[in-house]
Amino acid sequence: MNVQEIYRQKGLKVHEIAQQVGVDASLMSRILAGKRKPNQLQIQKLAAALDVAHSELLAYYLSEEIVALVQDYPQLAPKILLLAERRISYLLNDSEFSVAPPSKKMLGKLASIDALQKNWQQKKPLDPLQLKKIQSYFHTAYTFESNRIEGNTLTLQETHLVINEGITVGGKSMHEHLEAINHQEAIYFIEDLVQQKIKLNIQTVKRIHQLVLKGIQDSHAGKLRSVQVMISGSQHIPPAPYLLDKLMEDYFIFYEQNLDHLHPIILAAEMHERLVSIHPFIDGNGRTARLIMNLILLQNGYTIVNIKGGKKNRLAYFNALEKVQLHHDSTDFHALVAGYALDSLKAHLELAG
Repeated sequence: MNVQEIYRQKGLKVHEIAQQVGVDASLMSRILAGKRKPNQLQIQKLAAALDVAHSELLAYYLSEEIVALVQDYPQLAPKILLLAERRISYLLNDSEFSVAPPSKKMLGKLASIDALQKNWQQKKPLDPLQLKKIQSYFHTAYTFESNRIEGNTLTLQETHLVINEGITVGGKSMHEHLEAINHQEAIYFIEDLVQQKIKLNIQTVKRIHQLVLKGIQDSHAGKLRSVQVMISGSQHIPPAPYLLDKLMEDYFIFYEQNLDHLHPIILAAEMHERLVSIHPFIDGNGRTARLIMNLILLQNGYTIVNIKGGKKNRLAYFNALEKVQLHHDSTDFHALVAGYALDSLKAHLELAG
C-alpha cells in the first residue's frame, strides 16, 4: 500500500484530506509523504478519507515501524522477524491458555512447599510486634532485590534507611530513592488487596504499575505503551502496541480459566512470565510482574517470593524467562519460582520460631 499513490489516484487534494482528518495541510502533506507518522485516531480518519480499510492502513504503518526498528540490523533482521513472528503467534494462539503438566520432580517440590505452607499457616496469628518485624525484614529485602535486578545501586542497608527511616542517602539519585519508596508502597498495596480479597484485573495491574513509576515517569505510569520497545540484552521482541489490548484481554482470560486449576506457584509464575513477555508498559514491567506474582502467592497463603538480584541469580532468572519467550519451555522458570518459594517459607518459619 502506497498512501501517496492512493490519494493521487482518487484525485484528492491534500487540504481536503487534512480537513477530514482534522489536521492542517502542512502536517497532512508530511504524513502523506511518509515524513511524519499519524497517531491512532489520525490513521482511523485517514482510512475513511481515502476509502480504504482501517486494518489495512494500520497494518501498513505498523509494518513501517517494524522496518524502522530492524533496518539498523540488516544481518539480524530475518532472525529478529522470525523470532517475533513465532512469539506473537504463540501468544495469540489457543495454546496460550494451556500449561504443560508439572514433572514428577516439580510435583515433589510443590508437595514440599505445600507442607511448609501448612506449617506457616499454623503459626498464625503471630504476635503483632513479631509480625511487624518479620514483614519489615522481608519487605526491605524484597524491595532491595527487585530493584537491584533492574539496576538500582542502593545497598540493602541503604534501602532500609530510605524506606524505613526516611533517610536520604548521599551519592544516590532521587530516581533510585523513588524506586525504593514506590516499591515499598506497592507491597503495602498488594497486601491490602489480599485483605480485601480483590482478584487480579486490568485496573489492579495498572494501579500497581502506577505506584512503581510514581514520580519517576508519571506520563507513562499505569498506561499501556503506544510505541514499540526493545529489551536490552534479550532476543525477545515484545509485541507491537496494536496487539496489547488483545494480549491483555487474553492474559486475564488465562487467569480466570486457571485460577482454580493450576497450583498457585505455577499460576503465579505463569502470570509473571506472561506479563513480562507482553511487556505492556514502557518501563517497570519486571517489578510489576514480580509484584503480581507475589499478590497471587499471598492470596493463596504463601509468603513473598524474593528473586535475588545478584549477577548469577539475575542471569539464571533472565535465561529462564528467555527460554519461555523463545522456546515456549517454562520448565526452568517454574522451577526457579518454586525454589525461591521454598526458600522463602523456610526463612519465614525460622524467624517465626
